Amino acid sequence: MRKGNLAAKEEINFSLYCIASDYGVIISTRHGLFEATLPSACTQDEILAEVHKRFARPSGENDLTRDVAEGLLHYFSGEIVKFDYPFDLREFSDFQRAVYQAVHAIGYGVVKTYGEIAREIQRPKAARGVGSAMAHNPLPVIIPCHRVIGSTGAMTGYSAPGGIRRKEILLRMEAAVLQKSG
Repeated sequence: MRKGNLAAKEEINFSLYCIASDYGVIISTRHGLFEATLPSACTQDEILAEVHKRFARPSGENDLTRDVAEGLLHYFSGEIVKFDYPFDLREFSDFQRAVYQAVHAIGYGVVKTYGEIAREIQRPKAARGVGSAMAHNPLPVIIPCHRVIGSTGAMTGYSAPGGIRRKEILLRMEAAVLQKSG
């Protein structure tokens, strides 16, 4: 989960979702999506305890968190999903926000390199900075950092649970879905 304290005292909404007995959570503020976790071996009670520990005013689901949780269920069941929702990226720098917007625009099943993202945001020498921003991505899959690869095509740097192995699984799943859909 995100380390920042910006939303700690704000009212937040959240929805849990479950994929094959693994739980994840979607968190939003009044500004938009704040955080998402990928499904992990945590129990529902463990995730709820963490949400209540980190946030002073958790208020349960709202339409945004419910829609995103449903979208993630569809995504992980092999459907093409576009996550077009507002983001709450207030605690991030302008550079990080530019990276997240560029990565969010990468299409389903498409990959780009860290260098390509750096050039897209007009910072051609900032490939490492792009990687650093990706390591702090608060919305994996929604901001599809798994679609960003090394310049040689290598699977590098995936900080979400499961690491590079999960990155490979997500990319293979997307490729298979695209192949099936023609």
